[in-house]
Amino acid sequence: MELPGGQVLIELAEQFAPGHVANVRRLAEQGFYDGLAMYRVIDGFVAQGGDQSEQRATGEAKRTIPAEFTTRTISSDDFTVLPGPDGYAPETGFSGGFPAARDPKSGQVWMPHCYGAVAMARGAGADSGGTDFYIVIGPAQRYLDRNTTVFGRVLNGMSAVQQLARGTSAGGVLEKPEQNRIARARIASQLPPAAQPDVQVMRTDSASFAELIRARQNRPESWFLHRPNHVDVCAVGVPVRVNED
Repeated sequence: MELPGGQVLIELAEQFAPGHVANVRRLAEQGFYDGLAMYRVIDGFVAQGGDQSEQRATGEAKRTIPAEFTTRTISSDDFTVLPGPDGYAPETGFSGGFPAARDPKSGQVWMPHCYGAVAMARGAGADSGGTDFYIVIGPAQRYLDRNTTVFGRVLNGMSAVQQLARGTSAGGVLEKPEQNRIARARIASQLPPAAQPDVQVMRTDSASFAELIRARQNRPESWFLHRPNHVDVCAVGVPVRVNED
């Protein structure tokens, strides 16, 4: 996604929200988001974008789709559990490179609203979203978990998201949203091979990531006089490397 401040790379989480990912793919492939704007930006909270007028044709995509707040398709073998309690879920951890939460009793798994999470905006009805999305730009907003569908995360380019102009109204809607215009949004595979980003993400089921979790839980640096021996799911960033020519 091209914003005034630069490019934003978003990884779509098909394993958590296949319907939303498929719909967003169709929208991006058709150029639906081109020329629209991030029209609602609340500092320390979220930046929301899409078709504010609700007048743009969705083509082969849908304007509203069924909610995917949770999924039961992710097995325990594909879930790296974090040690310790969590205030919003029975367990938290990582799956397929994404932060995740789950309820072992029901088998439900969902993505939490960590910094950089990409979720589908909706109205009062659970199934009222489908085109407009938001990005968490402040501290984790975990109270939103399982109330909207999180379908991806920003891999690179949060600096461009943070450069967006903030709305001054109570709801954060901009009077001149065109200053936050989305120049274009594309699926990476649509781009010419030379323009496709080369991105590497650490496997969250690897020994290296397990060591990273241990280091975050028990900070080894001598500066720390108090080590709480606890790590929050949103405090462990999955390492990402963007290779540039």
